[in-house]
Amino acid sequence: MLDAVHKGLAMDIELRKRVKEMEALRLRFETLTPREREILPLVASGLMNKQIAATLQLSEITVKVHRAQVMQKLQAASLADLVRLSDKIAEAVAGAAG
Repeated sequence: MLDAVHKGLAMDIELRKRVKEMEALRLRFETLTPREREILPLVASGLMNKQIAATLQLSEITVKVHRAQVMQKLQAASLADLVRLSDKIAEAVAGAAG
């Protein structure tokens, strides 16, 4: 019986930790401008700056600036980190919608 209580407490601690992390990510995501939010999924999908620029009819330099801002605001250390964060954001949005 005591093991079940400990297991339940551990699960609650883990859940609270994940909720806190998602809230922090949501707050960072909310700092993005509409254009940065538009660029985020394109970067995360693996498109090059040149491809994003053509898709959004922007200059490549503008895309680079927005991409750097997205990385900084979401506190992503690498492209792989940005992809993971983007996936978490997408999951949170899908969860909130469903």
